Amino acid sequence: MSAGLEIRALRFAYPDGREALRGVDLAVAPGERVAVLGPNGAGKTTLVLHLNGILQPQAGEVVIGGLPVTKANLATIRQRVAIVFQDPDDQLFMPSVRDDVAFGPANAGLRGVALEERVQQALDGVGMGEHVDRAPHHLSFGQRRRVAVATVLAMEPELLVLDEPTSNLDPAARRELAEILDTLDLTQLVVTHDLPYALELCPRAVILDEGRIVADGPTHELLADEDLLARHRLELPRGFQVHTHPHRHGRVVHAHPHGTEPPHHD
Repeated sequence: MSAGLEIRALRFAYPDGREALRGVDLAVAPGERVAVLGPNGAGKTTLVLHLNGILQPQAGEVVIGGLPVTKANLATIRQRVAIVFQDPDDQLFMPSVRDDVAFGPANAGLRGVALEERVQQALDGVGMGEHVDRAPHHLSFGQRRRVAVATVLAMEPELLVLDEPTSNLDPAARRELAEILDTLDLTQLVVTHDLPYALELCPRAVILDEGRIVADGPTHELLADEDLLARHRLELPRGFQVHTHPHRHGRVVHAHPHGTEPPHHD
């Protein structure tokens, strides 16, 4: 079962005194997919680093599936929470795709046929099963992004956190990744500047700015509020129209101007 996420009054300041998180409250239900939006410097990356204990709260708490993120619980938390960082090369460092995907499960004690099956299942889940023997540096950026997702899926997490998942992806790779994420039966937190992607994938969104959640609601409602977006330095691509017709998967469909893919914005 997917883990729910609860963040309560989370505060964190860096050694130079800059307050990155100033009382963040957020609840995400098991299986829910939520976008985290916000301008540069809003605290998004700092928030992500609290979810698997890379950073520890200075006040407040983070709870994953009922288990607090504390030093005593880190081993369990890091099995439950998978973070896919913006640059896939930060997560791919082995000679082959197989070795990269096997690394985590092997360190957790999985061996033999069970390990091979776990690796193949994870790669098949992201459409990269045929590339198991290739060197990661021979893959396209979009393929490396999918293998990075496979490396964390191989750990069978309950919460998947994606930091700027569309960064540097071409339109085809962007679409392929969306299709993969849409099939995963996991709680997902999608941290992104790509507002159309948030609308496509996430029924709900929150806006983080100056270390606080300043808006929380249906993604299409937040993105249709031009004043709200302007106050928090968020912009939709020029000509983009937000529509509110429900998608067959419960997501929201949107129209691209002139039938094109929306331009990518980092």
